[in-house]
Amino acid sequence: MSKVGIIMGSDSDLPIMQQAITILQSFDIETEVDIVSAHRTPEKLVDYAKNAHTKGISVIIAGAGGAAHLPGMVASMSPLPVIGVPVKSRNSIDGWDSILSILQMPAGVPVATVALDGAQNAGILAAQIIGSSDKCVFDKILLYKEGLKLKVFKAAEKIKK
Repeated sequence: MSKVGIIMGSDSDLPIMQQAITILQSFDIETEVDIVSAHRTPEKLVDYAKNAHTKGISVIIAGAGGAAHLPGMVASMSPLPVIGVPVKSRNSIDGWDSILSILQMPAGVPVATVALDGAQNAGILAAQIIGSSDKCVFDKILLYKEGLKLKVFKAAEKIKK
């Protein structure tokens, strides 16, 4: 069974990152959640990045605000796909600092980046990555997508009345 590692730079990021946890739980994907600060616990970051794959983790979702070095630093040391979630923090420049810090990675160190505070999409993307080799998860993704379509049809019918 695949597992997704969800890390964040601070516990203040948890309300946003909870969106990823919740959506992954709806797909019955196990998560491991931790606080790993790029600036305050660099040794923990190195250990996590280098060893996550040995703990059954298949994808890492890393949320960070401000300078947002966490996703990129993890991606520089891990063989796993990393999805970055820019988090709008209280000391943020409207979130742009986080977005650009995660988005503008150098060649050879990719980080898939979702929208500001877009942890739900990070969870869906992680599930899709796992679903590419796990039929059970793939089928749940198909059902989820069908549910999105049905919501639109229901909303369209509602406004026509």
